[in-house]
Amino acid sequence: MRTRLIGGRGHYDEVMRAVIKARCSVWIATANLKELLVEGRRVSVRSRRRFRSILEIFDELADKGVELRILHARFPSGPFRERFDGLPRLVAGGLELRECPRVHMKTVIVDGAFLYLGSANWTGAGLGAKGEGRRNFELGVITDDEQYIDHVQAVYEAIWRGRECGGCVLRDACPAPLDISSGARATADD
Repeated sequence: MRTRLIGGRGHYDEVMRAVIKARCSVWIATANLKELLVEGRRVSVRSRRRFRSILEIFDELADKGVELRILHARFPSGPFRERFDGLPRLVAGGLELRECPRVHMKTVIVDGAFLYLGSANWTGAGLGAKGEGRRNFELGVITDDEQYIDHVQAVYEAIWRGRECGGCVLRDACPAPLDISSGARATADD
C-alpha cells in the first residue's frame, strides 16, 4: 500500500475494512464522536444491506481481545452513548474512551500497521458512510509506512497517557484531566 490519498466514500471503504479486520488494536482520535452505522451482511439476495452500529463490531472485536481506544474532544453524541451503554463488554473496558478538549486530530491506527490521517471525524458524514449528497467533503491519507505510524502512535500515546496534561492551559476546564504520575484520571476527590 505505502501511502495513498483517499476522499469521499474511500474513507468508508478503506478505514472500515481495516477496522473490521483488526487483530490486535484499533486506536481512534477524533474531535467529534457520534454513533456510526456500517453496512452489514445481506439478509437475502433480494434484500438491501442492513446496517448496524460500529459499536456492535467493536463488541465483537473486544470479544477477540482486540484493544480498542477512542481519544475524543467532547462528550459523545446521545445515540453513541445509548448504544455503548447497551454493550456490557464495552462498558466494562472493552472500549476505552478518553476525552481531551484539545484533540482535533483525526486518525485511525489499526494493529500498528495501518494508519489513516486526515480531516474526517468518527461520524457517518465524515467517514463517507452517508449517501453521496450527505457526506462531508473530506480528504485523508492511508499508509503502512512505519515511520508515519510510529510518529502518530507516539503523539497519540502521549495524549492518552496524560503527558500533555501538566502544562495544558485547559486543565482546569478539562472534564477529567489525567494524573500525569500514574496515567489515571483525576477525580473530584483528588
